[in-house]
Amino acid sequence: MTIDWSAFTPWPALAGGVLIGLAAALLVLLNGRIAGISGVLAGLLKPAKGDVAWRAAFVLGLVGAPLVYRLVAALPLPRIDAGFGAVMLAGLLVGLGTRYGSGCTSGHGVCGLSRLSPRSLVATLAFMGAGFATVFVLRHLLGA
Repeated sequence: MTIDWSAFTPWPALAGGVLIGLAAALLVLLNGRIAGISGVLAGLLKPAKGDVAWRAAFVLGLVGAPLVYRLVAALPLPRIDAGFGAVMLAGLLVGLGTRYGSGCTSGHGVCGLSRLSPRSLVATLAFMGAGFATVFVLRHLLGA
């Protein structure tokens, strides 16, 4: 394995992590809400009275941020080393895992771990372990 040092960008990654942490902390401190994307979206699909505006603003911010960024810099080109079917299957499995795990990586990994939630620790270990195992099997055992 080699590291592409020209693509190694610790400062933008650190800044992004700080912004995500700050946004998640502010949401829970000011609104008492967890910044878990699956929960935010689920709340929009089954809207409760008085609970739609902040969820819609959150999702619009997720979609709008890259559009605003594009005004000042070029967006990086995504590189996905998988076919359309594999991406669809992966998305389905992630969605299924999100339902069974009662939350997603942002809800458990960012917000839950910062609140020292044992359930979030188990969920995060499970999805990280599944990700590591999947990459190992696909790249080293199947050679894909």
